[in-house]
Amino acid sequence: MSGPSLRVGIVCNADTAQLYLSGPDLERLRDFADVDILEMNVPGDTWGRPQHVPELEQALVDFARNRDVLVVCHGSAFVSAAVIDAAPDLRIIGELEGDRFGHRIDMAAARAAGITVVDTTHSSSWPVSEWALALILVGLRQHGRFRDIIAGAQMSHDDYRTEPPARELTGRTVGMIGFGRIAWRLRELLEPFHVRVLAYDPFTPRELADALHVDFAPLERVMACEVVVCLAPATPTTTGMIGARELDLLPRDAVFVNVSRGVVVDRPALEAKAARGDAWFALDAHDPEPVAVDTPLRGMRNVFLSPHVGGMTWEAQPRFFTLMVDELERYVDGAEPRAQLTDRALQGRGSGLA
Repeated sequence: MSGPSLRVGIVCNADTAQLYLSGPDLERLRDFADVDILEMNVPGDTWGRPQHVPELEQALVDFARNRDVLVVCHGSAFVSAAVIDAAPDLRIIGELEGDRFGHRIDMAAARAAGITVVDTTHSSSWPVSEWALALILVGLRQHGRFRDIIAGAQMSHDDYRTEPPARELTGRTVGMIGFGRIAWRLRELLEPFHVRVLAYDPFTPRELADALHVDFAPLERVMACEVVVCLAPATPTTTGMIGARELDLLPRDAVFVNVSRGVVVDRPALEAKAARGDAWFALDAHDPEPVAVDTPLRGMRNVFLSPHVGGMTWEAQPRFFTLMVDELERYVDGAEPRAQLTDRALQGRGSGLA
């Protein structure tokens, strides 16, 4: 298939269209496809399945007819079996930003129809991995003294040579809880520091150990690393996965970073561990969000907080659509899309660790 014969339909709300459907990428897509955009605003959880609105679901059925590709994002109705049945030519369903769970798509119906499902949610994985690296470095530099400087304290050079000493990342062991796309990018960013990486993820193919120079290990071993980064999304399985027992495995002066979801770490256990002052915490994900006003974490010198901004960059917003156009270019060139939502990917995501 070549030229503008590829029929692409895009469904999202007006805000998403303005943020993600950048001019250059839309024009790039139109170079090889006929493109129609349907603005829709189905209510529902931003990251969950859309609410049932019969008239909008019928509008999606009508819009999907005679399409080769259907791309959906925030605001779209659920891509149900009825939508898929009404579009016998459909070959690809794309999700621009679905929090990696395929909530807007009937995956079983798509699989039965032989449709490839592509999810470019990983656009935000790049800035999240950069922020994870930054938080690792902040933790190792024992950030409590920075608060004193901001508050007006006079610090001497001797203050940086005594307790607690600032430390370097180079040569240390970094543990990762979850080894998906954020971890892959973070592993790349860590290469100049010559660290060893230990990862806990039961669902990641073990062939990646050699390919990405990482060793897989049980959660208990990963929690015993000098630096631990939580990268697991929130699922019923991962909620509260890091509790008092796991936090007690952190060695003295370890750095614990969370850039995934706050509920993965048991909050009372986290507050109790941080209160002991024997480890350093750099947290971008919280439970609840925004960070509770009365949480004791706010006043602890060994805790650095940011308001879940790891994935929020100028570049990441339009890149969701850039990556989708890349995938469709691969398809028309006869290659497989890279970010396919396969059975294995869904299995890992359902468990919260891929």
